Amino acid sequence: MTNAKVTIAVLGGTGSEGSGLAFRWAHAGHNVIIGSRALEKAQRVAEELNDLLGSASILGMTNEDAAQRADVIVLTVPYAAHKPTLESVKDHVQGKVLVDVTVPLNPPKVTRVQLPGGRTAAEEAQALLGDGVKVVSAFQNISASHLKDLDHAIDCDVLITGDDAEAKQGVIELAEAAGMRGINAGPLANAIVAESLTPLLIGLNKRYKVPGAGIRITGID
Repeated sequence: MTNAKVTIAVLGGTGSEGSGLAFRWAHAGHNVIIGSRALEKAQRVAEELNDLLGSASILGMTNEDAAQRADVIVLTVPYAAHKPTLESVKDHVQGKVLVDVTVPLNPPKVTRVQLPGGRTAAEEAQALLGDGVKVVSAFQNISASHLKDLDHAIDCDVLITGDDAEAKQGVIELAEAAGMRGINAGPLANAIVAESLTPLLIGLNKRYKVPGAGIRITGID
């Protein structure tokens, strides 16, 4: 991507994590589309974010239309909606980068690691979509609590894993555009670390009564 402005579709973008990332990318100058199963809901959230931005930078569409229009697709749905959402957009994401933010949580036990049969959500996405899609795993450990506050520094690194070096570098640049530090954490198989860290961080938030515990990788300038 090399800092070029791209069109980003955030599927499940009506939720707190997806809408927060969409807000930050739109503020950085990217073209952003909120995707949802319900068109009216997507349009309503896009309008709310545009009011915060003070510009009509974000569009609302169905997941399928958003995926078809975008260069990069970011999946921010609950794990229960992971497979059906991917199946609904499979034909529209071929030849593109899909960033999987999904964590396999199993409510109500959201503070316990729950690894799926496919090992990680990201690897399940790659298997379902096929080799024509470059799946990158990222942003699972970022709390949504301060994403819409541009004056608040995000005190958490982004572990970015994937099997395509160029795609990973592009997602590192998207992390930087959102005010975060992206860390190349190796192949997609290593997504197991970030996905497993999320329930641990949720548990820390509850135990220590903080809104957004995060992680930092030390020793890297």
